[in-house]
Amino acid sequence: MATVVEKLIFFVCIFFPRLFYYYIDALISAFIPAKPKSIAGKIVLVTGAGHGIGKEIALELARKGAKLVLWDVNKANNEETATEIRSMGESATAFVVDVTKTDDIHKTAEQMRREVGDVDILVNNAGILYGGELLKLKEAHIRRTFEVNTLAHFWTVKEFMPAMLEKNSGHIVTIASMSAKSGTAYLVDYSASKYAAYGFTEALQEEILKLGKDGVKTTTVNPMFVATGLVKEPKDKVYPILKPKEVALETVKGIMYDQEFVYIPRSLNISLRVAGLFPENFKDFKDICRTGNKASI
Repeated sequence: MATVVEKLIFFVCIFFPRLFYYYIDALISAFIPAKPKSIAGKIVLVTGAGHGIGKEIALELARKGAKLVLWDVNKANNEETATEIRSMGESATAFVVDVTKTDDIHKTAEQMRREVGDVDILVNNAGILYGGELLKLKEAHIRRTFEVNTLAHFWTVKEFMPAMLEKNSGHIVTIASMSAKSGTAYLVDYSASKYAAYGFTEALQEEILKLGKDGVKTTTVNPMFVATGLVKEPKDKVYPILKPKEVALETVKGIMYDQEFVYIPRSLNISLRVAGLFPENFKDFKDICRTGNKASI
């Protein structure tokens, strides 16, 4: 059993020097960013590519020279995205896929491997939102929310990550939400599904490192409210409503710089760190400021 002296030696000789190193490394990275990696010629699969964030991510990746594979349940919208990419002189292959059906995923993945090749970058973007008071939500809607927003990530990663691990090269991107960091009223089902997606990717990164495959990267993207048509503009907004293209630009930047987490707007990252310095009951004051409800004080 370690003595107090041994613990003190550990902190002085190992913990604090390493902590100092990480701070210096973070400062250097902030002022001298790493060189972005090229994604030209990379095969990128984007789920939910028919509209909104997924479509804009696909278009932005195409501008960088990536070869796009587009999945969506809406054939017309998906083909429209593919047509736009091809009009740019870039490659795009569209498939109609329901990401909640494992047979559908496996069958399409096999076809992709034959016709296009192994996926280099997987962007799990497909999402759904019903919203409303929890007690009034239909069971079918809750289940569907988790099937699309969370479980689909398991099925796509299980399908495409083996090739990445074999080559020790690849990138898995999760489009989560700030609801994954701060639960939102009337979005209990959605917030929970995004919490789960966030946790999935965080744990997956640890597992990848344990397997000794440091060439396989993960990026989790957490945007605030986005004008995708899934949710109405909140009345008590503090941050402006984001446009899908804004989220796409930051997402692609996160991929190219191998950023583990991306917060949009980026000031949210600072806000989260500062909020962590305050006591738990400070949340009550924050809620009062946001809603104007003084009944609890």
